[in-house]
Amino acid sequence: MLNRKSIFLSVLSLGLAITANAQLYKDPKAPVPKRVADLLKRMTLEEKIGQMSMSSLTEAKDSKIAYGVLESPFTNVRDVAIKSAAAKKYSREQTRLGIPPIQIGECLHGQLAAGATTFPQAIAQGSTWNPALIEKMGQAIAYEASTSGVDQALSPLFDLIRDARYGRVEECLAEDPYLVGQLGSAFVRGMQGNPAQTRNGFAFDKVMCTGKHFAAYSKPIAGINIAPAEIGERELRSMFLAPFRDVVQDANIAAIMPSYNEIDGVPAHSNEFLLKQVLRKEWNFKGYVFSDYGGLSQLFDFHKIAKTKADAAMFGITAGVDLEAARPDIYPHLIELVKAGKIKEAQIDTAVARILTLKFKAGLFEKPLADTARIKDRVHTADHIKLSQQIAEESIVLLKNNNNLLPLNLSKLKSIAVIGPNANKVQYGDYSFTRDNLSGVNVLEGIKQFVGNDVKVNYAQGCELTGLDRSGFDEAVKTANESDAIVVVLGTTSVVFQGVGWNGKAPGNEPKDPFTCGEGYDVTDIGPQGVQRELLQAVYKTGKPVILVLENGRPWSISWEKENVPAILEAWYPGEKGGTAIANILFGKVNPSGRLNMTVPQSTGHIPVFYNYVNSSRGNNREPGTIEKPGRDYVFSSTDPLFAFGFGLSYTSFNYSNLKVSKTTFSKDEQVTVSVDVKNTGKIAGKEVVQLYLGNKVNSVSTPVVALKRFSKIAIEPGETKTVNFTINAKDIAIWNRQMKLVTEPGTFDVMIAKAANEVVLKQQLEYKN
Repeated sequence: MLNRKSIFLSVLSLGLAITANAQLYKDPKAPVPKRVADLLKRMTLEEKIGQMSMSSLTEAKDSKIAYGVLESPFTNVRDVAIKSAAAKKYSREQTRLGIPPIQIGECLHGQLAAGATTFPQAIAQGSTWNPALIEKMGQAIAYEASTSGVDQALSPLFDLIRDARYGRVEECLAEDPYLVGQLGSAFVRGMQGNPAQTRNGFAFDKVMCTGKHFAAYSKPIAGINIAPAEIGERELRSMFLAPFRDVVQDANIAAIMPSYNEIDGVPAHSNEFLLKQVLRKEWNFKGYVFSDYGGLSQLFDFHKIAKTKADAAMFGITAGVDLEAARPDIYPHLIELVKAGKIKEAQIDTAVARILTLKFKAGLFEKPLADTARIKDRVHTADHIKLSQQIAEESIVLLKNNNNLLPLNLSKLKSIAVIGPNANKVQYGDYSFTRDNLSGVNVLEGIKQFVGNDVKVNYAQGCELTGLDRSGFDEAVKTANESDAIVVVLGTTSVVFQGVGWNGKAPGNEPKDPFTCGEGYDVTDIGPQGVQRELLQAVYKTGKPVILVLENGRPWSISWEKENVPAILEAWYPGEKGGTAIANILFGKVNPSGRLNMTVPQSTGHIPVFYNYVNSSRGNNREPGTIEKPGRDYVFSSTDPLFAFGFGLSYTSFNYSNLKVSKTTFSKDEQVTVSVDVKNTGKIAGKEVVQLYLGNKVNSVSTPVVALKRFSKIAIEPGETKTVNFTINAKDIAIWNRQMKLVTEPGTFDVMIAKAANEVVLKQQLEYKN
């Protein structure tokens, strides 16, 4: 018979055994590191590799091993929600450890699913110069995407625009690292939540973000997608890495995606300098590295730096790629590498721990499954549609407005012609689910809705977006002659998804135009495509007032148009309410406030062109020539942009005055307050983008002549004056010196207040002392 002491010891021993076997990782109150450690020690090597791999929501049920991430299908929101609930339920209940997946969704300018709100494309977002507006958009996209189970978005891009030939220009926010960092970080804060909170966990209706493409992806040789980037470390750090640093350190982004390209012979998916030295050691990045689709496979079959797929796996895990996206082709070989002793299982554990950490922080083990009953109240709501329109309205850039042709006076018009291949088509840009007119408002429809029965609207397509067919010119000219004013809508169209990948088979009632922009659609000529310019010229010859509206994913070289057409609007791809937004601008219901987020080149031959150039970039002769009078730098042209970074007109006017600085000399740990008065000297309310640049400093290495460091978009009533305040500090003039150290060297420099990069209106010299 057992005595009381023996019984007590037996019960205690049993209790300890039960505690030891308890699944601590399933306890939501336990600290995340302990949950990770507990789960990790229970996993087999095969289960760990499963966490470093990707599948789809529809295929998850075919595996007994839980995948790290599952991709949403490119269908409709309801279908995604149904598949999400089924796949996550299966992962929780039918796999050995019940590890839920991270559900991946494309969310570049709205969730890539029919039924979700389509916002303006990224290049249009950048032209708003309004981080607060982009943060609201991020909140809206996360709210919608999380409804159908999306946990992580493969956006936004932090690539800098450097080559207008490049098809993915439309996915970029700007050419300037500061502007990209500000707008991209705002997007991430909107999607993920406040960084102070996301360092501990992500809320139920938030979505983790993926910063891409790391790094220098948008500077390909000859503008060809995936081509190598010719770049030195100083330029890489100063320009291309800077916005990534901002979003890692200031916005706590959850994941980073390496780029497909290579730098100095080293593909990004095997680049230890980028993924280990910079990202982990220097920036202390705590998230995980998510490969681009097929990025690891390319080490073997495209870049050809790996002899075998196993070698590619070795490159990837050694560099710090934590998860293989798309169908697992490379990382399954990690199992054999570990068993052969070629890599340590501890390397696998490190990668898996990063993935599991985010799963716990996102509450995936406890999160309710997607419920289709919630879709109606959360997806494509009136507020989200209104926000999409507001972003479009603030992104449209008025490039020219001779004799105040715009806004059009409705009371003085009896008829208006709407002409051009993009007049009767919605254009959203790539990473969209459709181009069907039923999904949004095109320019023709937007104008019809605005004018109602007061003005007759005449329409002619004129020509296609590509090709040499001029048979529609006569009808377009006839239509123009019968109208009081003419709106010509030209531009491009971009790739649309169907299934996984880009196969060019657009479903439904979409137009069959060949794609001319987007991922993999690069060009050798940035002039208007097909016979679009000829159509515009034919209509222009009628003598009627012509307004050119551009809906495109990359800027065009429009020298003839700038010289001849009296009014020009750059609308980019303006989202599902684009036609409404454009009509509101044309007729003055909205005062345009968009500013160019990239420099528009005079011609393809001027590429690359950007505002933050070093002095030698414009030659040393400075004797620009013309056809009639040849010169130097260039013989038959100037080096000037066609339209400058930061440029944009308004229907009102603004005057700048009273530039003040709190001190003219400062040192390390001090900051300088800069203030300027801005007055609306016109007759209508407007929004102005006040831009602060720094430059004209002598450093030990060459630096840009000017560099954007602050900006503010403000609304001002007629006759009103507002004071805008900025603060600057030593970090704003820091450089990567000859020893590749980030330092601030003593010396003088100019603080410049400008309306555009080439239009400085006020200037003050400051001195920095160590």
